Amino acid sequence: MTQGPLTTEAGAPVADNQNSETAGVGGPVLVQDQLLLEKLAHFNRERIPERVVHARGAGAYGTFTVTGDVTPYTRAKFLSEVGKETEVFLRFSTVAGNLGAPDAVRDPRGFAVKFYTEEGNYDLVGNNTPVFFIRDAIKFPDFIHTQKRDPYTGSQEADNVFDFWGLSPESTHQVTWLFGDRGIPASYRHMDGFGSHTYQWNNEAGEVFWVKYHFKTDQGIKNLTAEEAEILAGKDPDSHQRDLREAIERGEYPSWTVYVQIMPAAEAATYRFNPFDLTKVWPHADYPLVEFGKLELNRNPENIFAEVEQSIFSPAHFVPGIGPSPDKMLQGRLFAYGDAHRYRVGINADHLPVNRPHATEARTNSRDGYLYDGRHKGAKNYEPNSFGGPFQTDRPLWQPVAVTGVTGESVTPVHAEDNDFVQAGNLYRLMSEDEKERLVNNLANAISGVTRDDIAERAINNFRQADGDFGKRLEAAVQALRG
Repeated sequence: MTQGPLTTEAGAPVADNQNSETAGVGGPVLVQDQLLLEKLAHFNRERIPERVVHARGAGAYGTFTVTGDVTPYTRAKFLSEVGKETEVFLRFSTVAGNLGAPDAVRDPRGFAVKFYTEEGNYDLVGNNTPVFFIRDAIKFPDFIHTQKRDPYTGSQEADNVFDFWGLSPESTHQVTWLFGDRGIPASYRHMDGFGSHTYQWNNEAGEVFWVKYHFKTDQGIKNLTAEEAEILAGKDPDSHQRDLREAIERGEYPSWTVYVQIMPAAEAATYRFNPFDLTKVWPHADYPLVEFGKLELNRNPENIFAEVEQSIFSPAHFVPGIGPSPDKMLQGRLFAYGDAHRYRVGINADHLPVNRPHATEARTNSRDGYLYDGRHKGAKNYEPNSFGGPFQTDRPLWQPVAVTGVTGESVTPVHAEDNDFVQAGNLYRLMSEDEKERLVNNLANAISGVTRDDIAERAINNFRQADGDFGKRLEAAVQALRG
């Protein structure tokens, strides 16, 4: 902001910003004091509805640099040559907490990256875990309702959380992640990120590959114990946001090495796990990590509301060479994210500086609506037209996927080794004895808050099916706490 006199929103200079205009000394305030009314009216409207999920967040700008050749797999221009740089904005967040919740809590962390590419913005909306609690978006509102405040008590209730998880065995894998050591990252800098979903890459020849993204922190993994987090959340609710901001201010720019797992499309149908199931990972022995980039954060936002709170991300924001997969959770998110932003920020949210393309220009026929800025001036608002308006390219961003069968409410396809417990059991057996003990204690402390025995038993049984030792130890720990 330039130096000069304080003004009203309309630019008129302000003579007195300390005293309201009154009818005489000590008299009532006059309605003609437009500065007073303008300030109060604006103040009343300074907040927009917080995100239903991922409300609590922090963000920063940075650079993505290509370090490995992936042109045999994708024609995306921002990935077209080693050394190429693209500006990014990354928003971290917790999932369940509201805008005023503390950072140091047991909760997945959102990891949403906006690439400002020359072909438009590409949004990769993921988490710090490679899997999720459910595999179909139709269950998402129900799941989030269990994580939020109960409509009667106004608090988060263990009964709701474990009732849903116990009745949704597919959640067992993610819950094992969540209550393990990585369930409470020490900071946003010290955790990995994942695209989580499966996405399509397609190359210049039209060949299709299914991919999963991995962002490995270069700062090293650091986590908090439940006891450490409880203290930190009370002493410094802003711990994660403060750590990120201050690290960048010191010039200690956090970075992540970026990898991709690549599956030729023809292998998907017979792969041992359903490759589009968000509750499953692809073991690295089957599809190893291929390094292709480095992401560095090096600039803090200047205004949290304008650039973090009003930032929007949508998994439907693709660029040529990248597209969706049949992942049923992803398919639902393709609609839900954009719809949430149109409600929360407004129909022209994409016009805001943090959201609009930085390396190209958006050319659409959308006009008007709340806070429309008139950018199109007198240009025609239809296509096709003969007045030099934008035109279609006739080349889709991604390749079509063959489908067969009848319409209906279909269960997710089951592959040879699919079940709801196998990967949770594999994860448990990879843990050291100390890690297993902490996992069991964390889960037992949470389940012990359940008021009904049948809910507790059903929750324990899911982990028993994942691994017999896991279930036996958890049952004993819960019984000890519940008396």
